[in-house]
Amino acid sequence: MKIAITGCNGSVGRRVVLWVLKEGHTVVGSDHAVAQDTNFYDNPAFSFHQVDLRDFDTTLKVFEGCDAIIQLAAFAQPMDYKVKVHNDNVVISWNVLRAAAELGIDRVALASSVNVLRGVFSTQPIFHYFPVDENHPCEPDEPYGLSKLIGETQADTIIRRYPSMRVASIRIHCFVPTRTRAYRMDYFRVRGDLWGYVQMDSAADAFLRAVTVEKEKVRWTGHETFFIAAPQLAADEDWLELKEKYFPNVPIKPGWVESGAKGFFDCSKAERLLGWVHTDYA
Repeated sequence: MKIAITGCNGSVGRRVVLWVLKEGHTVVGSDHAVAQDTNFYDNPAFSFHQVDLRDFDTTLKVFEGCDAIIQLAAFAQPMDYKVKVHNDNVVISWNVLRAAAELGIDRVALASSVNVLRGVFSTQPIFHYFPVDENHPCEPDEPYGLSKLIGETQADTIIRRYPSMRVASIRIHCFVPTRTRAYRMDYFRVRGDLWGYVQMDSAADAFLRAVTVEKEKVRWTGHETFFIAAPQLAADEDWLELKEKYFPNVPIKPGWVESGAKGFFDCSKAERLLGWVHTDYA
């Protein structure tokens, strides 16, 4: 497949490009700036376009001839918690989706985030139950999480008008090369992240599966959200001990503990619909 990857020079983008190339696909990469330290610019299966995806006509042009899009271009944190992160992210995600519809590209994966929840960037993390799954309420109180939630709403909107499209919002967790890199000394400070992470190549695998899995092999169309996180924690304590210490009043869904599952996220939907299971590749 010929797959467009936006934000290809970012930390997530680079790993996704490498993974997609490794799997034998052609990549059309785009970013707002040229990178001098990548190891895929010389790959004959890769082409690069320096573009501003906030401009719709430019976005439309760069996707011409592509079979699928993996949209990673965005600010990855709230920064000053004011307007730029929200405004740029929301414009880019809509331009990507609308360009895909215009060009008849019916396979799109959007980089969403676990921060559609009221998590680590919020004034106070709030969870309604554990494990968190795709039915959990999304209540961000900051511009980054809001921009990702709006991106998901945009996906819901576009598929109503273009029902042949299939859009996956990939809610990735802390994106790291190894579990060790995700460890933080201050457990209280990172409690909003639920001490989670995703190994970077495993996350890249989820993005690729979202646009390559055949419709005949899965029973989903339209737009779906997926939490993408490791089942184990970047912490030495047992997850139940952390839960009792930091979230004692949050209920646990019946059957979760009894099943032997561990952790604060239920990623079974990604396994069921994408065939994705977290793997620590490094």
